[in-house]
Amino acid sequence: MSEKKITLIVGATTNPSRYAYSAAQLFFEKGIEFIPIGIKSGQVFGKEILDLRKKPSLDEIHTITLYIGPQNQGEWIDYLISLKPQRIIFNPGTENMDFAQKAKNEGIEVLFACNLVMLSTGQF
Repeated sequence: MSEKKITLIVGATTNPSRYAYSAAQLFFEKGIEFIPIGIKSGQVFGKEILDLRKKPSLDEIHTITLYIGPQNQGEWIDYLISLKPQRIIFNPGTENMDFAQKAKNEGIEVLFACNLVMLSTGQF
């Protein structure tokens, strides 16, 4: 692979019953590079969860996969778009038409899909 395809998991958690954790586990098992970010601290599959509130500077983000609901996305939208991902995946329950339109306006591909299904069926 010539370019790195890093996926940012927004809403990462150490709670194994959450879908964001399951996504991190699948990325880890499939050897897909990912960065967990959220408001909860801890580690997932050997990676420290970055503090979303600090809006860390990140490069080479290919995909952002969302695991925070639309009611909690507002203050992060401009930050996430500023990372210039190639695509944003709105997982079930995270759909936000305003966010999606802003992303599309910046030339970012928007998918309303389940990351877990995409990973397990080879569509990722």
